[in-house]
Formats: sequence, C-alpha cells, structure tokens
Amino acid sequence: MYLILLVLPLILLVLKFYVILSAGICRSKNSMEGKVIIVTGANSGIGFETAKDLAARKGRVILACRSLERGQKAAKSIIKSTGNDDVVVRHLDLSSLDSVRRFASEIINSEKRLDVLIHNAGMTPKPGKYLTEDNLELQFASNHFGPFLLTNLLLDLLKKSAPSRIIVVSSVTHHWAKLDLDNLNCEKFERHPYWVYCSTKLANILFVRELAKRLEGTGVTVNALHPGGVKTAIARNAQWFITYLIIPVIYIFLKDSKSGAQTSIYLAVSDEVKDTTGQYFVDCKPAWISRSARDDVKAKKLWDLSEKFTGICSSG
Repeated sequence: MYLILLVLPLILLVLKFYVILSAGICRSKNSMEGKVIIVTGANSGIGFETAKDLAARKGRVILACRSLERGQKAAKSIIKSTGNDDVVVRHLDLSSLDSVRRFASEIINSEKRLDVLIHNAGMTPKPGKYLTEDNLELQFASNHFGPFLLTNLLLDLLKKSAPSRIIVVSSVTHHWAKLDLDNLNCEKFERHPYWVYCSTKLANILFVRELAKRLEGTGVTVNALHPGGVKTAIARNAQWFITYLIIPVIYIFLKDSKSGAQTSIYLAVSDEVKDTTGQYFVDCKPAWISRSARDDVKAKKLWDLSEKFTGICSSG
C-alpha cells in the first residue's frame, strides 16, 4: 500500500509531462495583416485564445458571441494585450437560425472579404431534452445546424476572398458516435445528451468532408480538428458525480486554453496546410477518423437533411 502511494504521484507526474510534450504547437510566424477572421464563441476558452493569437498577428478579428457583454469584455482584453484595436464583436446565437441569418447578413454588408471562418462555439451536454425556437434539438442546432447554415450563407464571400479557410472544431468523441439520420432531430425517441453531443461531433466531420468536395477548385479549404482535453468549461452542464468525482482526477491531464487553441491557430495560419482540405487534425497533425466519419454516402445524406432543417434551399 505504501509503495502504491509512493509510486502513484510519480506515474501521474510522468503522464502529465507526456501530455505537455505531446501537445501540438503552432510554430508558424505568419502575419494575418489585411485578413478578416471570424471566430465563433470567442469570448472565453479556446475561442478567446484563438482570437487573441490572430489579433496579435494583426488580423481583423470578429468575435461572434452569444453574449455581447462577455464579447465586449473579451475584445477589450484582446485589444489591450495585443495592441490591435481592429477587434470587433457581433452577436451570434448559433442555436437560432434567425440569429445566424442576421449575423451573416451583417457580415456580408459590412466586410469586403472573409479569409478565415472558425467554427469554435459549441454546446456541451446537459441533462434533459431541449428544443430551440426552430424546433431543433438544442445541441444539434448549436453544434451542427447553425454552423452549417452560417457557412453556406458566407460561402460567396469566402470564395471571393480565396484563398480562404474554414475550420471546424470537432472532438475525439466522434469515435464513439453513431449518427441515426432517421432520428437526427431526436424526434422518434430521446437519446442521452452525451450521445447526442458525440453525434454532433461526428456530424461536424461528415460536414467537412462533404463541403470539401463541393469546394474543389474554389480556393476555399475546410478542415476539422480535436483541440484535446481542455480545462475550460469541462464541468459545464455536467452531472454532479462527474463534476465532483471524475473531473478532479483527470484535471491535471487537461490542456489549458492556450494549448487547446494551437491546432485551430495552426489551421488558420500555417503554410503547411494551405492546400489541405477535408481532413481532421489533432495536435497540429493529421489524425485518424472513425469508420462512420469516412462514410461519404452518409455525409451526402446529412448534407441534404441539413439543407431541409435549416431551409438553406429556400433562403438561397
């Protein structure tokens, strides 16, 4: 017993150093001067660190936030730390299709170009089933349908600004997901919120793969990523036993926000991936995706269903 108590801290320390050393780092020094970047969910966590890095590279950074108050606070912090005052806040609630359309319209009317669109915002699981004002399952609306609609509405501007990039923050949890296209909106039967979350992350990758095909020859690339286990908001919406029993144990192995943002930054700025599209990255390196995520037939069907749920056909 005493031996275990002596050895366990050493094992934990070794594991912690492994996490630190294996974490990817964006080493590109490329400037983003003259470029316009949108980062959704940029008021905190990974999104904030991503936006701050891109602002430090002299890009015009648009923080797309559900809370204007928190967004303005984040913008002031970024401006102060980077010296770049070309950081603006726009309201965006990805769970509302009307909000997505208003945001897209505002961007199209106010911006002459769009070089990078980073879909960072996302909703973590919380107990219960929730529907949006559009009668969409809340997690799917926030994590997939909203980004799907926003991307499509901004595609012309992205194409006009080519070479440009679309980046989608997915998750390693897609490996555990099964996407039931006949119950995409959880209408036929309810699913545990965690499995719904995993399905939205699988949907992210299928969306990226199908979009990459549709964008061939346009100069617009699209890639997905897993940021790693990150400390920020890890306990948000979690059940009590996860918050108080499990998270404290794994907390020491999690990345901080700056480390978690590295792959997003890498995909946004690095010349190494300027022509790479339809891929999935972890720690700034291409990574393996699940068999379900490689199902291009399902990706096409998901696209068609997403058009139907978001009304993208009728909205143009």
